Amino acid sequence: MKIRKTTLQDLPEIMQIYAQARVFMAQTGNPHQWPEGYPGEELIREDIACGISYVAEVDGEIETVFLYFEGDDPMYQRIEDGAWKNEAAYGVIHRIASRGRVKGAGSFCLQWGFARCGNLRMDTHDDNRVMQHVLEKNGFERCGRVYTETGSPRIAYQKVR
Repeated sequence: MKIRKTTLQDLPEIMQIYAQARVFMAQTGNPHQWPEGYPGEELIREDIACGISYVAEVDGEIETVFLYFEGDDPMYQRIEDGAWKNEAAYGVIHRIASRGRVKGAGSFCLQWGFARCGNLRMDTHDDNRVMQHVLEKNGFERCGRVYTETGSPRIAYQKVR
């Protein structure tokens, strides 16, 4: 698997992957984390322009898309019912989605992000049991609760080298 930055030419395929991910999430008991149309094309275009959108390819075909950056995430400024493992500089992965054709594609992306910074934060919805399993399988620990900008609660995770 190879990870590279997303380009605007990837946009139609990326939107299709996110649409498939919303269906999968609903089928696995998580119908509310990503409402219809989320993430929208405008948001993905912004991510691409900022250079923080990535894809993982297998044999030249996109399998997984995600956002990765290093720096402060405003969503992670306040944590409840726990604490972050440290306050050192950290990386963040958001909006990871896979076609589901390649086993372990999500784990590969998490490992890629962790290799870059050694201090990685993520979050997921209470109903997203699939992502909770992937995070815990990859050594992430639950740290507490954070909230999206719309006030929706998320389980906060962190992995530290």
